[in-house]
Amino acid sequence: MTPVRTEGWPQWPPPAGEEQRERLLRVLESGEWGATAGSETESFAVAFAESVGASYGVCTVNGTVALFLALRALGVRPEDEVIVPAYTFVASATAVVLAGARPVVADVLPETLHLDPAAARRLVGPRTRAVMPVHLAGAPADTEALRSWGIPVVEDAAQAHGARRHGRAAGSLGNAGCFSFQSSKAMTAGEGGIVVTDDRRTYERLWSLHNVGRRRDGGWYHHPELGWNLRMTEFQAAVLHPQLSMLDQQLAHRAARAATLEAALEEVEGLDLIGPPAGTTRHTWHLAMLRYDPAAFGGHPKAALLEAMTAQGIPLDAGYRSLSRERCTGGGPCPVADAAEDTVVWVRQPMLMADDAAMADIARAALLVQQAFRQRPFSR
Repeated sequence: MTPVRTEGWPQWPPPAGEEQRERLLRVLESGEWGATAGSETESFAVAFAESVGASYGVCTVNGTVALFLALRALGVRPEDEVIVPAYTFVASATAVVLAGARPVVADVLPETLHLDPAAARRLVGPRTRAVMPVHLAGAPADTEALRSWGIPVVEDAAQAHGARRHGRAAGSLGNAGCFSFQSSKAMTAGEGGIVVTDDRRTYERLWSLHNVGRRRDGGWYHHPELGWNLRMTEFQAAVLHPQLSMLDQQLAHRAARAATLEAALEEVEGLDLIGPPAGTTRHTWHLAMLRYDPAAFGGHPKAALLEAMTAQGIPLDAGYRSLSRERCTGGGPCPVADAAEDTVVWVRQPMLMADDAAMADIARAALLVQQAFRQRPFSR
């Protein structure tokens, strides 16, 4: 049987632009390839921070390190605890472990899969030093509730370049915001990250810790505290800087495709688009998360849906495991996140860079799979 979709999906990242080529060549020919020698990294840090309404930015080797760096700069130390949501990439927890602290996993809200403030609040204890909301799928989490507790809020904004909550940009909603530039992200250099903040003291600590403990006004071999070499390269910054001007158009494209997909899925019982938290004024659609109801598909489990959709040319993604099931984390049961592991699938960013016809293909394939599943109900 011919699959519903025989075309491929858009390339991500998109083909390089002329400005990227020019900047890369300029760095290459300059011989100033490290951030301590050239100016590209600092220039990009300033421009990115300005784009999210923050005063300062410090570029890092990747997004996990950005989270670790923010935690350490805000005073998280060994034996401390940091609250993280259960439905997120494992790096949210491993960054806490890197800081020597203990990730305490809180459940998420059933409507959005974002951190549940009430569940997180119940886990605050004498060792809690920070809370790390994740701006899941490109929609900002409810940071106002978290900031009212009086403990530092570190935004995991790895998927939320350009997102806004109540008109304010992701990255400016907490004490520090951390972004990733890994290959799948909305802005990418293959790897890379950045921490942004409005607080000068936090910035000075970020800069020192990522630059082997140096001070901005100190000497090359002056290390008032121990730090690490966590610096981005000039090549990464050269690839990233031009993407700032491309971002708005790409976000608008994905938002339009998400709306088309939501409308198309109205014809498919049991496969529904998960919306953003209330207060979201710009969802960037790094992912479109779909809630799958096996009962509407003859009782077939999620794995069967993924296999059948892939056979139709629609490579949906299985999504995250619940962090509550990982041995490195603490906290109690997380029934909402655990259930999401079994019932949520993703349409990834490159698919959302396709056209409206591609979104119709997703819904058409789902209908065919549903019909086939109902004709042969699942039995164990």
